[in-house]
Amino acid sequence: MKKPAVLAAVLATTLLAAPARADDFPAAISVSGEASVSAAPDLAQLDAGVANDAKTAKEASDANNAAMGKVLLALKGAGIAEKDYQTSRLSLQPQYGQNKSTGASPVVGFRASNRVTVKIRDVTKVATIIDTLVSAGANDIGNISFEVTQASKLLDDAREQAVADARRKAEIYAKATGVTLGTPLSVSEGGGPVPLFRTRMDKAPMAAPAAVAPGEETLSVTVNVSWAIKQGQ
Repeated sequence: MKKPAVLAAVLATTLLAAPARADDFPAAISVSGEASVSAAPDLAQLDAGVANDAKTAKEASDANNAAMGKVLLALKGAGIAEKDYQTSRLSLQPQYGQNKSTGASPVVGFRASNRVTVKIRDVTKVATIIDTLVSAGANDIGNISFEVTQASKLLDDAREQAVADARRKAEIYAKATGVTLGTPLSVSEGGGPVPLFRTRMDKAPMAAPAAVAPGEETLSVTVNVSWAIKQGQ
């Protein structure tokens, strides 16, 4: 049996499988850089719906269908494209009363409700759209959110600033430790950079025109950068 050959093969396999030592990795300085940019939102989204009570399920459903039909017509009349509103909830539920003498909870009626989620691509029209919905019979409005749809493009300048911020920090650490920065080894972007501003509206119909303030979004980005440390310095 060729024992030397077998031992050589085992030794080679062991060396390949052995974990890398710490000094096998290049010396580096790793930091995070941050930057932000402000932008006005260009898309609004809200929920609007109608709820109707009646003694029978059919009466509640019929009344709700008619009411929602008026709301959808109002949206169309306000210039909202059909692709920009979608049913988000449809329900028909019994309503229970209470018999004090027996403790029973009999069905005393039914409530039908229908809600749609509406996208408004001109945020200056949000208040007008809300007033239109209320006038058409919507009695359940809320979950308003504003969004910057081109956030990624707007963040491009902030990304450059974030890398510059990371380098500034790395230079501080390099100076403090008596080394010199080399070339970047890795660059990665941190978590989700796009926040949404959300607000809540009362569900009761509003007599006065709706007051809505879209405000301004602050979009932030974080980058993680590792720089090699120059050798022989």
